[in-house]
Amino acid sequence: MEIFNQIRRFVEINIFGVCSYLGEKFNIATGKIRLYFIYLSFLTFGSPIIVYFIIAFWMNVKRYIFLGRRNQLRYK
Repeated sequence: MEIFNQIRRFVEINIFGVCSYLGEKFNIATGKIRLYFIYLSFLTFGSPIIVYFIIAFWMNVKRYIFLGRRNQLRYK
């Protein structure tokens, strides 16, 4: 069981965490969101993957805008 939790943590950290974010946002179990995503990917020949990447991009932009993380490089 410990190995399963380590794999799950690794996947969540490295695969953008979109399903976790949506689960927390809409108060739905993350496992159900992942299953629906997989089912929709098979039924629609992978088009939800595009939506997944758009959400991941938006989450990254939102993190930098709202948390005030800016580029620390200064131009001379």
